[in-house]
Amino acid sequence: MPAARVEYIAPWWVVWLHSVPHVGLRLRPVDSTFSPRDEAYQESLLFLGLMAAVCLGLNLAFLATYLVCVCCRRQDGAVQTKQRNSCCTTWTAVVAGLMCCAALGIGFYGNSQTNDGVYQLTYSLDNANHTFSGIDTLVSETTQKMKVDLERHLARLSEILASRGDYLQTLKFMQQMADNIVAQLSGLPVWEEVTTQLTELSEQTSYIEYYRWLSYLLLFALDLVICLVTCLALARHSKCLLASMLGCTVLVLLLSWASLATDMAAGVGASDFCVAPDAFILNITQGQISTEVARYYLYCSQSARSPFQQALTVYQRSLTTMQIQVAGLLQFAVPLFPTAEKDLLGTQLLLNSSEVGLHQLTAMLDCRGLHKDYVDALTGVCYDGIEGLLYLGLFSLLAVLAFSTFVCAGPRAWKCFAARDRDYDDIDDGDPFNPQARRMAAHAPSRGQLHSFCSYSSGLGSQSSLQPPAQTISNAPVSEYMNQAMLFGGTPRYENAPLIGRGSPPPTYSPSMRAAYMSVADEHLRHYGSDFPA
Repeated sequence: MPAARVEYIAPWWVVWLHSVPHVGLRLRPVDSTFSPRDEAYQESLLFLGLMAAVCLGLNLAFLATYLVCVCCRRQDGAVQTKQRNSCCTTWTAVVAGLMCCAALGIGFYGNSQTNDGVYQLTYSLDNANHTFSGIDTLVSETTQKMKVDLERHLARLSEILASRGDYLQTLKFMQQMADNIVAQLSGLPVWEEVTTQLTELSEQTSYIEYYRWLSYLLLFALDLVICLVTCLALARHSKCLLASMLGCTVLVLLLSWASLATDMAAGVGASDFCVAPDAFILNITQGQISTEVARYYLYCSQSARSPFQQALTVYQRSLTTMQIQVAGLLQFAVPLFPTAEKDLLGTQLLLNSSEVGLHQLTAMLDCRGLHKDYVDALTGVCYDGIEGLLYLGLFSLLAVLAFSTFVCAGPRAWKCFAARDRDYDDIDDGDPFNPQARRMAAHAPSRGQLHSFCSYSSGLGSQSSLQPPAQTISNAPVSEYMNQAMLFGGTPRYENAPLIGRGSPPPTYSPSMRAAYMSVADEHLRHYGSDFPA
């Protein structure tokens, strides 16, 4: 069994998202095979975003209907239900706040998971890119050594050893081995185009992920601020803050549904890739590298034979043969031709460095390193990345529920605020501890005068009821006097009737009062004569 099938198994959430029906804009089923360049497949992902838009419309329609019904409903028995509505509004706000906090916690975790998965993907791409670049560099350096440096040494040795035919045959044989190595190296795949594509993919992924991560942080901050300010408005009974935050809540709902649509489309598309990643990679690498090489790195089976094994073997044997020939020339030709020692040592050093490069090239071409990078990239995308997208989708749903609950609680809170204001207006104006009553009394002096007049009338009635029956005739003029005194401008504060029956001092003297008193005295003289009391 291939090693990839042992090391990487698609998680259950990938299988679940892959099973989501793929429907085009014309409501026709679409193949769920990952093919991002296919227009029908692109429409199936766009359809998921349109479904989220439909859900947004239904959400806003429900909230609008609820607000209209609550605002237009008559409030019968508001005094009896005021406490119950206030309690219901409080608990609704508490539940919405808790849902908002839970959504933010889940959102932060999902955003971190997605960022970790994308970072692991880009890290693996950079490692694979470094390996491919190293392979091309080693092949280029080795080819340069065999074609230029080695040929230069062999040309000088041919001039020095020109008198010995057997030595010249050895040099020609070494040249053939060098050409053989160059031919084997030229048969290796060139990864320059793959490296360019991997670099672009890594840079684009990092760029998009940075702004995606930052956008979600700003969304979290916006949700937190609106949630806190809404709770503050409910606690402070501020209508202005509450109306502003309810308007901002509509914006949050739009952003939440938009993020849900994006996460859903990205999650389903990534799951389609993660279910069968090998098939997609084999498809896109056709024409760039051979299918045998692609399968070697994708599956990396221990029983599979490396496609580079023959080339590396020929390279190793040719290099070993050349080293043996150089060692023989150092032993037998240098005593006869001392000037050839420098070029022979240079050739030997070049072959030794080429051998080191051979070992490095063998390690880089081995499938285990690149296959590990491949599995790490799949793990980052299909485990952490898609899991984080699911948590972000859950965050969006909870945010929608929380802020929809805030919108539903807004009208009830508004009516509670209005009922509270009416209660303040109905407080007794005579309460000396009520600041509002004192302000109303200061701006309504006529009401105080009316109150004094009522006190005078009630006092007058009390005075007449306290007089004994024997003094009814004598007190009638006094009552008339009091009435006339009041009509002629007497101050009620000083003309209170109950004071007369208690021997209180006479009222304040004024010319009008003197005239009233003289008229009353003349009337008594006509009726009683000289019996008018002093």
